[in-house]
Amino acid sequence: MALQDFKVLTFDVVGTLVDFEGGMLAYLRRAVPGTEVTDDAFLSAYRAARKSPDTQAYPDDLERCWHAIAPPLGLPDTDDLARGLRDSVADWPAFPDAAEALQRLRRHFKLVTMTNAQAWALAHFDKTLGAPFDLLLSSDDALCEKPDPRYFAYARGRYQGAWGYRQADNLHVAQSQYHDIGIARRLGIASCWIERRHGMAGPGGTIESAHTVPDYHFHTLAQLADAVEAGR
Repeated sequence: MALQDFKVLTFDVVGTLVDFEGGMLAYLRRAVPGTEVTDDAFLSAYRAARKSPDTQAYPDDLERCWHAIAPPLGLPDTDDLARGLRDSVADWPAFPDAAEALQRLRRHFKLVTMTNAQAWALAHFDKTLGAPFDLLLSSDDALCEKPDPRYFAYARGRYQGAWGYRQADNLHVAQSQYHDIGIARRLGIASCWIERRHGMAGPGGTIESAHTVPDYHFHTLAQLADAVEAGR
């Protein structure tokens, strides 16, 4: 199926469009200047904390994560620093190509978010990205988080109700194999993997999972927009 045959693109946001790793690491360096904790050590500890069975709604859960990872890493474990990690969401940057690529893609498709973030955080992300979306869906709306299949069913109901599109008209765009690509394949939803960590060692802050071959694979969102405009 040609990319231009799709009608609606659903997007993971955190990790695909917004650089949560860079945002958290910038906060760490700002909040604890001089720390010797490496980027990899912090992201590894964060990844483990996010797999905990007592996770909370995201990104409120970042407060709990700080308290979980600070002591083993030798970081100060204070409520102010934990709250600061949560609040740093407002400053997380978009990937350099994301805002422009979204503007290019919106010429061809309806754009819908499918983020595991709460609505308050999505409002910040939408502003950071230049408000390109036709429909904003958060975990508050879906009442669940990916990879729960109910989120995908909820999104389908919303875009079908708004524009009459079917699942076959939907391409799901995401960087997380765990949260998005694997479950999309199991549900029969076409997927596009934006491999943001291409050429980088390890999984960073994203929970690891078995690799699922996507329907489309690019290293950046700009490459997806290029392919659409080329008629591929």
